[in-house]
Amino acid sequence: MLSRRIALTSLAAALLAGCQTAAQTASPIAIQTIRVDTAPLAAKGQSATAALIKPMLERELASLRSADGRRGATLQVIVTGLYLASYAGGQAVTLGNDTLESEVRLVGADGREIACYPILAIMAPSYGGAWYRPDVNQRRIEALVASNAQWIRRSVGN
Repeated sequence: MLSRRIALTSLAAALLAGCQTAAQTASPIAIQTIRVDTAPLAAKGQSATAALIKPMLERELASLRSADGRRGATLQVIVTGLYLASYAGGQAVTLGNDTLESEVRLVGADGREIACYPILAIMAPSYGGAWYRPDVNQRRIEALVASNAQWIRRSVGN
């Protein structure tokens, strides 16, 4: 059991190695631009889903843009993974959850990275509603995107 914990801890550390989290600032950072990159997801063979997620996430995060006209930071969201568990109503067949992974970077107007946050939205497959409807997977993805955007808002303090 100890070796399994070590392996899982090592995996988590490797995933977070390039992303140092920063403490939330007392006042929210003005965000001028929001960029969503789904290329890593498309590179994993999920190009149709990546094309679906990009505008959804952009819409969800649009409210973070500062409307005061100040020159602000750029919010870069890189969607790195999506997993939809097998689902046929009730509990998931694999007893797993749906997940959407992203990495968020705040880049200042001067090009300097202000903060970096790993984001992982986890939801039960049933959040998409009735399993027998033809659009069940799209609704599951929409729920994950909304959850991911909420975690992003929380992380950047807006």
